[in-house]
Amino acid sequence: MTHQRIPRRARGVLSVALAGGVLIPVVAAAAPASAATPAVVCTSDKAGLAAKMVKDITAALAGRKATTALSVHDRTTNTRCTLRATQKYDSASVVKVTVLATLLWDAQKTGRKLTTRETGLATAMITKSDNASTSTLWKQLGLTKIKGFLKAAKMTQTTPGADGYWGLTQITAADQRQLLSLVTAKNTVLSDASRAYILGRMSKVVASQRWGVPAGAPTTATVQLKNGWLQRSTHGWRVHSIGAFTGKGHDYTISVLTHDNKTMNDGINTIQAVAKVVHKNLNPTAAKSTATVQVAPSAAYDTMPATPETRSTQ
Repeated sequence: MTHQRIPRRARGVLSVALAGGVLIPVVAAAAPASAATPAVVCTSDKAGLAAKMVKDITAALAGRKATTALSVHDRTTNTRCTLRATQKYDSASVVKVTVLATLLWDAQKTGRKLTTRETGLATAMITKSDNASTSTLWKQLGLTKIKGFLKAAKMTQTTPGADGYWGLTQITAADQRQLLSLVTAKNTVLSDASRAYILGRMSKVVASQRWGVPAGAPTTATVQLKNGWLQRSTHGWRVHSIGAFTGKGHDYTISVLTHDNKTMNDGINTIQAVAKVVHKNLNPTAAKSTATVQVAPSAAYDTMPATPETRSTQ
């Protein structure tokens, strides 16, 4: 066997390449997982749309302090966008859609309609984000039924809050997209009547809480949403917004979860910046909503879900 002599110049290039091959993985392995900033990922059947969505959503989030997760799904163009879609967040009040879905799913089993009392509680819970109504329904259902619905709905990344703290339910953007998918399309988990009931309540959220993902929505779309907000000693303000946009050719959902916000309005502004570019890209020729950026509801502190911190001071 003969050995070919490698020229000195080539040996130098080879040694650099080998060093690079060794050093790069070592540096990556030594760095904490959180050091790499997750990137927006989009796919679409419409040519050029995925790249445009990635570019515009990334730009909308540039320089913002919040840790943001999102999941977008447009059935019309088969477009999907995600960012930190499996990261856990305290749910705040967006979990109220899950509570209502569980109530209806449970009622379906025996073929019964909601009672007048349940209808009143459900309406207040969704349209006004009433916490007392939510606590009553949460207690009535119990964790067994709530976990049963989550399993049936394949919301495998959601963990109900313990000790009655429903606002501390752990959720992900991916599971919120899954929930909205069930609410907006025929399936074996929620009946057509149940889905219509949920969407009906979400379409009637009071004006002071219609901020977030509706920002920039086309005027031709029917808007159904639920927001949540909660301040804690760690991660600052959690501010979330989930919504479905249907009717007149529209069929998409947007879920945006944030924490590490200094103020509630910081979270609102981040969500609305994302929503505006999503709506624009999915509806390039549609007339846009002229709604201005909302400010925090005046009763924001009073309407936050209870946490161990707040209950200890009461």
